[in-house]
Amino acid sequence: MNIIFSNQKDEPIYAQIVSQIKEQIINGTLKEGDALPSMRALAKDLHISLITTKRAYEELERDGFIESYTGKGSFVKRQNLAFIKEENLKAIEELLTQACEKAHQCDISLDELKEMMDIIYGGAE
Repeated sequence: MNIIFSNQKDEPIYAQIVSQIKEQIINGTLKEGDALPSMRALAKDLHISLITTKRAYEELERDGFIESYTGKGSFVKRQNLAFIKEENLKAIEELLTQACEKAHQCDISLDELKEMMDIIYGGAE
């Protein structure tokens, strides 16, 4: 499992870990039943506090991405496809919000923005 975090970001380290593991589950890199590293092993590998990894795993479990079993470890939970789609839609909305904010700053019209989306999405060539 590949996790890269930055102390320079405003986002807490545990949240960076959560978002990267969620992304790996959503995109299929991590599959149902895959074992995650133990909290201690992940903390050691990333050179961070055990409390940080514990908080990340607790959030992933609360959000329904992993299941943890005492003495056995944490595993990727079977994912509901509708739930994964909803997570992806949420991420897309966040990115589009940023794009719209930037368009407003640059005085780009909605029509120009739609034209860009058509080109990027592949609708108009």
